[in-house]
Amino acid sequence: MNLSQFYTKTRMIKPCLVIAALMLLRSASFSQDVIKLQSCQDNLISRQADSLKTAYSKDGFALLKEASITMESEFEMPVIVPLTEGTLYQFVFIGDYTSRLYEVRMYDWDEKQVVFQQKRWGDVDGNIISYSYIPKFSEFHMMKPVQVNKVKKKNLCGYVMLFKKTPGIEGNAGR
Repeated sequence: MNLSQFYTKTRMIKPCLVIAALMLLRSASFSQDVIKLQSCQDNLISRQADSLKTAYSKDGFALLKEASITMESEFEMPVIVPLTEGTLYQFVFIGDYTSRLYEVRMYDWDEKQVVFQQKRWGDVDGNIISYSYIPKFSEFHMMKPVQVNKVKKKNLCGYVMLFKKTPGIEGNAGR
């Protein structure tokens, strides 16, 4: 290899190395933006959750899943759950009491919206969204709670629960 060929090859390698380094730096910065599920603690939300667990238990529902989640204002927090066809489920989302708007959307496996509920701060049970759902197919569903808070933009506490109707237990529903 003569000197001109060597010079041409090294001229081509240098920009490729710069591009590769920039891509590596860029991907490293994106990895910091990953949403990580973190729990939170809010005494009011904990009391509300305990009260709802007791009430739904008396109505013949079994608690399947629950989690406290740290949320950002105006950002959905996706929660994926497997549901069984024909089973009655009860979903609950409890948001930070100081938020002004609460929404939950739920989508089936085909990304079709099957539930939408919205509450505002002044509503009687404003920071709690609760709804029943009976899936038509056994498949994963995605619940997306969101809350809007004009003062606190980060570190909002939220709480999600999934209940399943227990067969053969009527509870207080039939009274």
